[in-house]
Amino acid sequence: MKTLLGAAVPLFLSMVSGMVAHLVGSAVLGNQSAATLAAMALALAVFSPVAAAVAGGVRGLVPFVAPHADDPAAALPLLRDARWLSYGVGGLGAAVMVCVPLIAAASGAPREVVGELGALPWLLALCVVVLSVGGGANSVLIGLGRSRQVLWSALSATVVEVALIAGLAPSLGVTGVGLAMLGSAVTGMLVSNLALTSVPGVRGRSSFLPGRPRPRKIAELAGVGLPLSATTLIKFGALAVVTYAAARIGTQSAAAHAILGSLSGLLMVAALALAQASVPEIARATDPRQARRVNRIAVLLACAASAFVGGALLLLGDQMIGLFTGDEGVHRAALALVPLLVASSAADGVQAVMGFGLAGLRRSTWSLGAFSIGYGLLAVVAAPVAASGGLGTLWVAVLVTNLALVVLQGGGFFLQSARMGTVAAEA
Repeated sequence: MKTLLGAAVPLFLSMVSGMVAHLVGSAVLGNQSAATLAAMALALAVFSPVAAAVAGGVRGLVPFVAPHADDPAAALPLLRDARWLSYGVGGLGAAVMVCVPLIAAASGAPREVVGELGALPWLLALCVVVLSVGGGANSVLIGLGRSRQVLWSALSATVVEVALIAGLAPSLGVTGVGLAMLGSAVTGMLVSNLALTSVPGVRGRSSFLPGRPRPRKIAELAGVGLPLSATTLIKFGALAVVTYAAARIGTQSAAAHAILGSLSGLLMVAALALAQASVPEIARATDPRQARRVNRIAVLLACAASAFVGGALLLLGDQMIGLFTGDEGVHRAALALVPLLVASSAADGVQAVMGFGLAGLRRSTWSLGAFSIGYGLLAVVAAPVAASGGLGTLWVAVLVTNLALVVLQGGGFFLQSARMGTVAAEA
């Protein structure tokens, strides 16, 4: 438990710093107008899956890097191999971001919301390019057991983003937030790569250049990384459908949904940190019992964190939501759904720990199948559920999906971890 917490705490603080920047942006826009906040939510509904797909591709590095904790130099070629994957995913993602206004209009979002997008889609497309060109350094640092250095990258990026939001968002609206996010992405990328090149054994070697492609290694990494990218695309793609379904209900529902989405990040951050910290430990496990023990501890800690943060949100929800909006209708709609938000985020945290455990076993294809079923069904029913039952029924559908994924991911981890002995014997 001590090792897991030692790795998870810096990751937790890194994620919290990113959440703070996002909450600051949402609060500034929410106090301008509901349409401005809804426009940001629509753009982020596309940006989140795209950015997560790029990150997922390089996150598949962790189980391959983890065995090289005593020889960090051996991890650098793996990073370069992974970047060949991220270039392709990032290029496609940037093209999708440019099409956000068309996607929003085709989904039936109100004209006033689409009109508020401005230059934001182009700025977020540049963010995707930055992530694809310089990403992966943090995954290598996590795999090497150097999570503390990831924290410096996150803190630097957050300071830049908050400062730029404060200076630009009040006058430029969503365009100011987009510029802040781009500045943050560039800062985080530079700091994380510099941190990697300062690691003993790696010092003096560039981590930016991809080098000559190694097709066999790239294919091996793709077997874990691409399913992770696909699962994040499926999840956030389905959640984007949910966001657009909420927008079709009305501007107030879209704004309330945006606030709940921002708060869900705070509820999930501890579970995600524990999930990421568990991957190297599971990758280094020598038998099913050891791997399951790491996963079990991560699940219990994630549940404890969800209970603590969720309880605080239930008690202080009125004050928290008041930071995001002065619109009474939006405030009332969001506050009524806080219990559903807490339950849904807790279930999502547990399934995330199980899913990262599968990645540690290099069995991310199981998560791809589970997400295809769970989030695929959610995407299909989101629009009719929202039209017939409103925002509350839509969030019930999200909760049911996350509970189903707990079962699917948990069962998958149990079955795949049982094969560890067989795979080792075959090797």
